Amino acid sequence: MNRVYNSNGATLAFRETGTGIPVIFLHPTPLDRDYWRPLTEELGGVRATVPDAPVLKMNQIATDVLALMDHLEIADAVFAGCSIGGYVLLELWRIAPQRMNGLAFVCSKPQPDTEANQAKRAANIAQLRSDGTAALFDGMARNLTGKTAQERHPGMVAELRARMTLSTQAAIAVQAGLAARPDSLPTVSAITAPVLAIAGGEDSAVTPAEMEAFASAPGGCEYHLLPDAGHFAAYEQPQKVAALLAEWLRQPQA
Repeated sequence: MNRVYNSNGATLAFRETGTGIPVIFLHPTPLDRDYWRPLTEELGGVRATVPDAPVLKMNQIATDVLALMDHLEIADAVFAGCSIGGYVLLELWRIAPQRMNGLAFVCSKPQPDTEANQAKRAANIAQLRSDGTAALFDGMARNLTGKTAQERHPGMVAELRARMTLSTQAAIAVQAGLAARPDSLPTVSAITAPVLAIAGGEDSAVTPAEMEAFASAPGGCEYHLLPDAGHFAAYEQPQKVAALLAEWLRQPQA
């Protein structure tokens, strides 16, 4: 069911499906909550809450998610985040760890941007200001989707590109937010809830080696590498990622 909730003066759209273990899914940007739809349709036994993230300040998204949980009377939940969604999970752990029973990271990392990545963000912002979003989003849809997915599903790049509808100003905020995000390796070393980390072998943005850093979480980390998945692994291989998530959820959470 698609619904909306007003949080701090902003309208937050979200979808809820199923019953069972509360799981909150946070999508990558510039995609929207429909990124998770193929996976949630495969996943049974969960109450899936999938909000849109209309802004890109990590702490604001985290605050909005907590307000949505209060509105829905969800005291605590398991969280799953892809890419930027995973960065928000780390922010949530910093401000409200008591509400997190488990953290599942898909193609996300705790390290901050390198100098090279920050330079790329600056170039992206300059391109957005001069040319708008079209060229940047075309490149993201093409370059972040794994080559195997593109071969198996020739229409997938176009599907994902159609979901990239952020305005130019919002896209600039995304790039600035990514460049400014903190080093979250110290946060990982404090995560006492169970962690699931799923990496894509064809991911051009987050390497499997970077995701291995989640192994330092004291609550334990279950790590999986999908050799033929790109950055949008949960959309490229929803059945496989749903199966890994379902098996992990069968284990006792915090």
